[in-house]
Amino acid sequence: MFKNIKNDVLGGITAAVVALPLALAFGVASGAGAQAGIYGAIILGFFAALFGGTATQISGPTGPMTVIIAAAIVSFQNDLASVMTVIFLAGLIQISFGFSGIGKWIKFIPYPVISGFMSGIGVIIIILQINPFLGVDGFGSVIQTLVEIPNTLHLANDDSLVIAYITLIIMFLTPKVITKIIPSALIALIVMTIFTIYYGFEVKVIGEIPTSLPEFVLPFNFDVLKLSDILMYAVTLALLGTIDTLLTSLVADSMTKTKHRPNKELIGQGIGNTLCSFVGGIPGAGATMRTVINIKSGGKTNISGMTHSIMLLITVVFFAKYAAQVPLAVLSGILIKVGVDIIDYRFFRIMKVLHKNDLLIMITVLLLTVFVDLIMAVGAGITFAAISAVYKISKQTRIQTIKSFKDSPFDIDIDNYDIRILKIDGAFFFGSAMLLERRIKKVLRAKHIIIDCKNIPFLDISAIITIEETINLLNEYGIKVSLVVKERDRRRLVKIEDSELFKSIKIYKDIDLAINEIQKEKLHINE
Repeated sequence: MFKNIKNDVLGGITAAVVALPLALAFGVASGAGAQAGIYGAIILGFFAALFGGTATQISGPTGPMTVIIAAAIVSFQNDLASVMTVIFLAGLIQISFGFSGIGKWIKFIPYPVISGFMSGIGVIIIILQINPFLGVDGFGSVIQTLVEIPNTLHLANDDSLVIAYITLIIMFLTPKVITKIIPSALIALIVMTIFTIYYGFEVKVIGEIPTSLPEFVLPFNFDVLKLSDILMYAVTLALLGTIDTLLTSLVADSMTKTKHRPNKELIGQGIGNTLCSFVGGIPGAGATMRTVINIKSGGKTNISGMTHSIMLLITVVFFAKYAAQVPLAVLSGILIKVGVDIIDYRFFRIMKVLHKNDLLIMITVLLLTVFVDLIMAVGAGITFAAISAVYKISKQTRIQTIKSFKDSPFDIDIDNYDIRILKIDGAFFFGSAMLLERRIKKVLRAKHIIIDCKNIPFLDISAIITIEETINLLNEYGIKVSLVVKERDRRRLVKIEDSELFKSIKIYKDIDLAINEIQKEKLHINE
């Protein structure tokens, strides 16, 4: 662990340099203040590194998490306890995710949902920075910001515009040769702050940042009537923080050729976010850019993440008076670049070759994220994606009606015996169960029907109920029914069936046995 300590310290210091302007910007953007952003980065960064499962992960406030906590702050105006309760519960939920092993399931969230959500978050960040960019007080609502643009333009501060535009130029056009040494965000922060002070521009700045330890905040001192809203924001934060973190962990894995421990990582993130709530810090997640910079700077163990936090703490204690002079227009320029980077351009590049369902899901999630509600966007996206997946799988299920086996190894022409075989191939579940119901209507003239389920990989309860109802229907028409299933499915059918139906019919493990048994019965009747 200590073999690489020199590089770990260097990686942590470099990550802290990148994290400083972003922590200040996210703190201000959230509405909680620059100090909340800094202490969120310090507390989460240290404890997520200490207890987490991704050695090179650098954690702190991120764009998506900031958008949600900003919405919570607007919702619970002048109610810090409720906001901190949201953060505390979000941390506990993440810890529960880790202990329950849910971390490994996050990868099953469909890509169009993640793409639409992240792109929507990027759009929200850009829109909400329009007012600070123009030197006007911002709104917490995307729609209100857009509606008020005509009035905002009339109130624009020319000095803020100059500073914000130069900041954007620095953020977008600084050569990579330079940004590998000094991040463009830090260059913009230092250069534009000095530029503003030197020329005496009259613009809004961050303001005083307390250098003392943050005040202790006690969560749960909230109005019980707000509990449903608190839980909604907490679940949203926990889910988004989990997705954001584990995606960053995958990036770290690909760069370091290692394998992270997702559940341990969620526990570390949960502990960090929970502790943030006691000091008034905003929550965060694994930060991709900071993690990548840490790795490229030589960081290999969790010492780098803890070093990053310690450096931020030193900065607050000794350099807070300088950070207080940073213009808000500079932070808006930095955040607009962050928002632009979050948008998933890869999806837009390949959209022409995508299935229309994937495109529809992505656009729906994006629009819901920006204009309606974050949790609704994710829920709707996952629901639409699940329905789409069920439909695609059900289309692959085939149910054949077999009338004759003249070219088969069976020594019987089943057509002469009024026997029909319904052979089901593929997944047979609630999405494809209706196919059997349709097929049954075409074989009601037969005297004996064999339902062959041997090639079904699994039977869910909807499929079992469909088979049961089908057998009852056929019995009403005087048709005998035999069932061919795997042994494990036979045991399950007998256990879960209450009406004794599956115990009363003949169930075979092979179609040959079913055919030969029916043949014997027919011959016996003829004799």
